[in-house]
Amino acid sequence: MKSLIIKPVKTTEDRKAFLRFPWRVYKNDPYWVPPIFSERMHFTDPEKNPFFQHAEVAFYMALRGDEIVGTIAVFTNHLHNEYHNENIAFFGFFEVLEDYEAAEQLFKTAETWAKEKGHTALRGPAQFSTNDECGLLVDGFNDRPRILTTYNPPYYVDYIEKLNYKYARDLWAYQLGVKEFMEKSGGRLDRLTTRIMERKNITIRNLDMKKYDEEVEKVKLLYNNAWSKNWGFIPFTDPEFDKLGEELHALLDPDLVFVAEKDGKTVGFSLALLDLNEPLRLAYPKPNTPEWWTMVKLVWQWKIRKRISWIRVYALGVIPEYRKLGIDALFYYKTAQAALKKGIKMAEMSWILDNNDLMNRPIIAMGGKVYKTHRYYEKDL
Repeated sequence: MKSLIIKPVKTTEDRKAFLRFPWRVYKNDPYWVPPIFSERMHFTDPEKNPFFQHAEVAFYMALRGDEIVGTIAVFTNHLHNEYHNENIAFFGFFEVLEDYEAAEQLFKTAETWAKEKGHTALRGPAQFSTNDECGLLVDGFNDRPRILTTYNPPYYVDYIEKLNYKYARDLWAYQLGVKEFMEKSGGRLDRLTTRIMERKNITIRNLDMKKYDEEVEKVKLLYNNAWSKNWGFIPFTDPEFDKLGEELHALLDPDLVFVAEKDGKTVGFSLALLDLNEPLRLAYPKPNTPEWWTMVKLVWQWKIRKRISWIRVYALGVIPEYRKLGIDALFYYKTAQAALKKGIKMAEMSWILDNNDLMNRPIIAMGGKVYKTHRYYEKDL
């Protein structure tokens, strides 16, 4: 075996090589869903991703000879540390072949970087925060990941735990059959919905795509309020939320997006996304395949063959003073109604923090079952 070196990513060509590497790791994996390469380039570009406005990021590659055998990123999220009064660094973009030495040296490099920045712990994986894809999959490996969720080989868990990283927080993913949910709870929720809307003067409406920019502004204020007490949460900056709004515009089905209002005030928001990972897996983008051809295949599988059988409840929140009115139940019911009409069979609700009883209890009561766990790890430095 050739000797191992750790190389920092310095040039655009380095970054391209860094981002191509997962195609090697998952070459024969039947579940991995490859990303669109240009999106990954954009996401990791300091000139294009507003995350870099409040962060310092270093990318590293492990090489044996001329071949990359592993990657990692380590970063300081200044906004996180200010918001939570912590002094930690994060790791992400960890990918490695079955090569424990490479994993060990990548993490040692990340830990050295974090120590030199004066941090007291290293936490992850995240790319780059709880507002993005995060957590290491620790169970449920025999299934394709839903849209905007992470996937990794089982041996990553063994490697990270062998390096003395410990549980920091679990993020749960629930699955629920849409038809089964409506048969079990639809009648009761229909009556509850009517009662809540009439007695509490609450209205539930779909997102108005004709006023998309105005709607995004309303949701921005609500999001940073409703999620503010969640573990790991950091508020979106205006540029970050505007970027998210632009990205989601092409993915949204307005029939699956709901806004709750009371006396004209926006008090809750629910967003379910069609699981585009299903047609994307079939289109199978590759770094060297023209992306116009990938998009043709994606649209064919999505729009023509209608190869989507799942939705993911991506975000659901109610501002604190209105949380006991049953608005979350209205959202679940309205979403299930819309999904059923579209022929959707299954729903994933994720990620739900393992200590968030206000969310976990009602989901379990509706018949939801945890079928995947994504874990944050942490190590004191």
